[in-house]
Amino acid sequence: MSWLALLLIGFALADLAHSVRPVRILPQCIGAIGAILVGLLAGLTSVGDIVALMLIAAAVLAWGQTVTSGFAGRIPAWVPLLVFGASLVLAVLLAGLASPAGGSLGEWLESTPLPLLSDLSADRALLLAAAFGIQLSTGNVLVRLVLAATGTVNPLRHGLVDDPETQLKGGRLLGPMERLFILALGLGGHVTAASIVVAAKGLLRFPELSSRRDQERIHLLTEYFLVGSFASWLVALGSLVLLHA
Repeated sequence: MSWLALLLIGFALADLAHSVRPVRILPQCIGAIGAILVGLLAGLTSVGDIVALMLIAAAVLAWGQTVTSGFAGRIPAWVPLLVFGASLVLAVLLAGLASPAGGSLGEWLESTPLPLLSDLSADRALLLAAAFGIQLSTGNVLVRLVLAATGTVNPLRHGLVDDPETQLKGGRLLGPMERLFILALGLGGHVTAASIVVAAKGLLRFPELSSRRDQERIHLLTEYFLVGSFASWLVALGSLVLLHA
């Protein structure tokens, strides 16, 4: 699963870089180069692995470009979702061809004094890093794309007064925290506790949703909240399934 992990790490790095410094082309280049460097550190240097690293870099670049165009309204929002999903499916199908990870990363894991890390294989460490990394900015990007693709929000109105995200503040910060919490609880075997987090979010948001006087606005915000929340939870749960595969 090392190729899949590197693909997700590339996506995560690109989106994190974009959230910090949204300069044209630069974020996806950081993600592509980062995925290649991590792969080389993990000892993935066979011919097949090098070809896979190049394809991963191309997928990360395509992801960054289509996301930017999708949010700008130049292409439909489902196109970057298709790029993400197709890349993911292809990486899963070809996972058995990947070489076992090791290299400098494996040596470091074996020599570290931290029991939590020293017991991990390099492949498992890469997959954990990818799963947790994807919960951050990439999770937010996926949620926004789903909202745009379903017509729940208009990407061109992002940040304006009538944008639901502007009225339901805190989502971009609470989303990653919520996903990380759900994933951590799920890995610890506390799936029931994770469901409590989901229920608590609804209870906390309900007064804010019901306080609106405009019924049409209430319906719009409720749809935004439900679609966005379910998409966000699916990112965390999908990562959890991946880690248990």
